[in-house]
Amino acid sequence: MAKQRVISIIDDDASVREATARLIRSLDYRAAMFSSAEEYLQSDQLRDSSCLITDLNMPGMNGTDLQDRLIAQGHRTPMIFMSAYFEEKVRDRVFDAGASGFLRKPFDEKSLIACLDKALAESNAGDIG
Repeated sequence: MAKQRVISIIDDDASVREATARLIRSLDYRAAMFSSAEEYLQSDQLRDSSCLITDLNMPGMNGTDLQDRLIAQGHRTPMIFMSAYFEEKVRDRVFDAGASGFLRKPFDEKSLIACLDKALAESNAGDIG
């Protein structure tokens, strides 16, 4: 039996975390939820996540700081960013650093699924020798 993929969700808004996790589970993935980037970095999911969906603007470490930290530590987990506050400059920055997707809140399920499909396809391509 194949191991079920883990999608980690980082957002300081509990309602966004829960709604995103419900969608992830409906797609037959495991959802791991974190209220901060710091909480995620201290978790076992750091190595086990197939994809990371993170809010851009959070207290403490924000989404771009998290991306920078993960890259510096050699993690290549595909990342999807979400934000209620759209700034083209920030979107361009996260894409230039390798982001798989960027969603403006509120987003619809189809947009998240499309980003997730793209991120997981990129992840699979990276797994091939």
